[in-house]
Amino acid sequence: MFPVTIGLNHRSAPVEIREKMSFHSSRMQEVLRQLKGYPGLEGVVILSTCNRTEIYAATTDVEVGIRSIKQFLADYHGVEENVLDQYLCVYTLYDAVRHLFRVTSGLDSMVRGETQILGQVGNAYQQANDAKVTNKSINVLFQTALAVGKRVRTDTLIDQHPVSISYTAVELAKQHLGELQGKGILIIGAGEMSTLTAKHLVAAGASTVLVSNRSYEKAVTLAGECSGRAVRFDDMDQYLEVVDIVISSTASTHFVLQSDRMKEIMEKRKGCPILLIDIAVPRDIHPDVGEIPNITLFDIDDLRGVVDRHHQERELAALSAEKIIEEEMLLFTKWLNSLFVVPTIVALQQKGQKTKNAQLSRALERLGTLTPNQEKIISSMANSIVNHLLHGAITNLKEYATTSQGHLYTEILQNLFDLDVAEEEKRPNLMLKQNSGQVHHHRRAE
Repeated sequence: MFPVTIGLNHRSAPVEIREKMSFHSSRMQEVLRQLKGYPGLEGVVILSTCNRTEIYAATTDVEVGIRSIKQFLADYHGVEENVLDQYLCVYTLYDAVRHLFRVTSGLDSMVRGETQILGQVGNAYQQANDAKVTNKSINVLFQTALAVGKRVRTDTLIDQHPVSISYTAVELAKQHLGELQGKGILIIGAGEMSTLTAKHLVAAGASTVLVSNRSYEKAVTLAGECSGRAVRFDDMDQYLEVVDIVISSTASTHFVLQSDRMKEIMEKRKGCPILLIDIAVPRDIHPDVGEIPNITLFDIDDLRGVVDRHHQERELAALSAEKIIEEEMLLFTKWLNSLFVVPTIVALQQKGQKTKNAQLSRALERLGTLTPNQEKIISSMANSIVNHLLHGAITNLKEYATTSQGHLYTEILQNLFDLDVAEEEKRPNLMLKQNSGQVHHHRRAE
């Protein structure tokens, strides 16, 4: 069974491509089952955040698995494969494992070491479990990856310097408008990212925070958490006419703020500037809004330009995290290889013994009456021939088992000798660290 990962992220694709390729959480069960139906995919997980859409799969044939995943992405999103290929990243075998370890550790995020991705990976894995589209290899891979992500954060404290997307959005507002105290701020949306943004705003000194959401009750709840005030979604325009900053992060599948609407609002503002920060994917604010005079619009990709005052600390912690990942990779590689090596060696020895016994029995029948000593000599010779023939293959396979090629050599040996080998049912306790605590769902990314 081979691990494969195919997807795109904030480095390989701009936001307008990422939003087209995202999957809404409300349809994830259906999407996962549809994906699992493609050829060669034995277990699958879809990780869809605002900064990445990635499919993790276990396949018995790497080429077939890759072809199936690309075909699924093209079919589902209505994008030509040749167009899609220029944005996709493909990882196979140990590169796929290492990539997932780096993702859960926050090392592949736009903001290094951010915390939310760990919960997002856990949620993606849970959704796949609920849809019954995982297999043992995927289960072990994701359980291990979640444990690695926790270990990295515990050992390096990489997430102790707050630099999430929500935090970065607040830092961006401070860079453009100075101190936030006394500034009118409107948060559109009341989900996880909006909640985190509200907390960062309060910590940054914001004293006037308004919260608007389609569900007024959720807006009231969030406003209560940040000592703010809830405003009804239908009444939002009158507040857009007076606030200084808008940070939007809804789960909407279409634009919440269009250019025509904002032009009317800006006329009533009489030229008073406003800062709009869109941290949603798909985007909440139409990009044309940024062309309107006195409006400054930033989307999630623009946040990359924000200088994080904790950048150096995170980078130092990231170096330690990479070392941890390599340690965990060595353990996982040994386990993955042993999953096949030990049963393969046993199956090879059994096949050799079975062949020897059959041929020895035929030979003894043809030879007729032999003394016990003669039978013993012939039997010993047959054993010696089989053992000598298999010794080199077994010895070399054991050596390869400790390398990154062990999995591949084991598969080749199984195919050459036509061995029917079932994977071991359980992974050693040393490898499967308990993923303690519940993993919570975070809609917004990294």
